[in-house]
Amino acid sequence: MSEQEPLRVEHRANGVAVLTFDNPDKRNPMTRRLTEQWQYTMRSLREDGELRAVVVTGTGPAFCSGADLGELADGHGRGLAAARADLSAFYRTWLAVRDLPVPTLAAVNGHAVGAGLALVLACDLRYAAEQAKLGAPFVQLGLHPGMATTALLAEAVGLPRARELLLTGRLLSGTEAAAMGLVQQALPAEQVLRTALDVADEIAAAAPLAVRLTKSGLAHGRLTVEQALTWEALAQPVTITSDDFREGVQARQEHRNPHFTGA
Repeated sequence: MSEQEPLRVEHRANGVAVLTFDNPDKRNPMTRRLTEQWQYTMRSLREDGELRAVVVTGTGPAFCSGADLGELADGHGRGLAAARADLSAFYRTWLAVRDLPVPTLAAVNGHAVGAGLALVLACDLRYAAEQAKLGAPFVQLGLHPGMATTALLAEAVGLPRARELLLTGRLLSGTEAAAMGLVQQALPAEQVLRTALDVADEIAAAAPLAVRLTKSGLAHGRLTVEQALTWEALAQPVTITSDDFREGVQARQEHRNPHFTGA
């Protein structure tokens, strides 16, 4: 592992946090140390009232190569109960990104494999380098998929395509992933982070309460019209009574950019 810590956290003035995996020599694996840092960072971000959006990216040729296979193999002889407990904690720690109240964006600078792909899928929006490789080759290692990949991949690309990818372990290029709908857009590698940051800045400039409630509504998954109406009848009145709604309407009438405060 490189001498520096494997996770860098940058807080920008507009409320956008940038989380960067920084162990490029090993392709940014989810080591115990990185997992500990991730857990602390998720807890800290949940408590940040000024947070507007989170961008996750990596350094070097990989976004994240998934679980550290050496550490995973260390648990081989520990027994089924211990393995189940360890993996459950690992999954829930990393998927805590789904519980953040603000939109999360994956800037997939390079390969995202196994649990690394699951982390990409756990983010709300995804942008990938054209030449990145994304996939879940668990079966090629003699493993069942983990970290909710069976659900997250099916949610992203549909069950038939998820079956193909999980049963073969086939890797997709970023371009193929975009065509399949797994990521929003495939871009030249040098444009990926900038594009994700631009989108995060757009989100950060919107009304915070409205954004958080919209994310919450979408988090329920595919709703029926009746379910959507029930949720929206609860959430939209909250925003109608906010100061930000008044500011948004006034800004529109005055042909200027609104200044939202979250109130």
